[in-house]
Amino acid sequence: MKKSLILGFFDGVHQGHQAVILSASSISDDMVLITFKESPAKFFNKSYEYIFPRKDSINKIKDLGVREVVELDFSEIADWSAEKYLNFITEKYSPSTIFTGFNHTFGRHKYGNAEFLEKNQTKYGYKYFCIQPLKYDGEIISSTRIKRLLKDGVIEDANILLGNNFFLEGTVIKGAQLGRTIGFPTANLCYPEEIIKIPFGVYQARWNGKHALLNWGMKPTVHNTNEPVVEVHILDFSGDLYGQNIRIEILSKIRDERKFNSLEELKEQIKKDMELCLK
Repeated sequence: MKKSLILGFFDGVHQGHQAVILSASSISDDMVLITFKESPAKFFNKSYEYIFPRKDSINKIKDLGVREVVELDFSEIADWSAEKYLNFITEKYSPSTIFTGFNHTFGRHKYGNAEFLEKNQTKYGYKYFCIQPLKYDGEIISSTRIKRLLKDGVIEDANILLGNNFFLEGTVIKGAQLGRTIGFPTANLCYPEEIIKIPFGVYQARWNGKHALLNWGMKPTVHNTNEPVVEVHILDFSGDLYGQNIRIEILSKIRDERKFNSLEELKEQIKKDMELCLK
C-alpha cells in the first residue's frame, strides 16, 4: 500500500490543515503525519499560546483518517539541516508521497520548504504535493489569523475557519457562589494557561448541547477576585458539577465585561444576555 507522509504542526487543525490531510487521503489510506510534541517557538524561548490543547488537535487529525501521528521532540532535531531531516523521514517511512501546506518549512535556517521538497523527489523516491492555501473573505486561512480573530473576540469567524467551535476545558472549581444567590448558579473553571486568550466579556456558549452563558473576567461588580475567572451558567440545568472536567464551546461574544451599580442591575443584564443566548 502506498504510504503518504504529511508534514506540519497543525495547531487547531483548521480548514487549511484539513485540506492538506484530505488531499493525502485521496491518494492513500496509509497516512502518517509528522509533527512536534510542542511548538518549535518554545525552543527559541518564545511564548506560544495554542488554539486547542495539543491532545485535541492530535485527536482531530486522527479523526480525519490519519493512521499514525508521530510527535517529534523539536529540541532533538533543531540543529539538523533540511537534507538530514528529509533523509531521516524518507529512510524511516519510505513514503511514496509527501504532502505539506504551501508555507511549511523545516531544517536549520528553514532551508527546507516546498521548493526543496520538489527538487528532491527523484533523489528520495517520492512524489511531492504542495497544497495551496484556502481563503475566506479574500484572506488566507491560517492559525495566526484565527488567533487574531479570537483575541479580538470575533468568535463566529474563528469558528468558521476552524471548521468547529473554539472551546475552553477544565475542572469545575469552587467559586464565591454569588451566582446562586441571585438565581444564576455558575460552574467556575480556570482559563487554561497555554490556550489563546479571548477578551474579557460575556459569551454565548454551549455545554453538552445546552445553551450556556459564559463570563470571563474580573467580576468588577462584586470585587471578590484578584485573578480572572471563567464562570458558566448553563440554562435549564440543575446539578453538581464540582470536580468534573467540562468542555464549553464558545459561539459568539455578546458584550464586554463591565461594572454595574448594583446586584439587581447585574441580574437584569444577565436576563438580557440569556435572551440573546436563546436566539
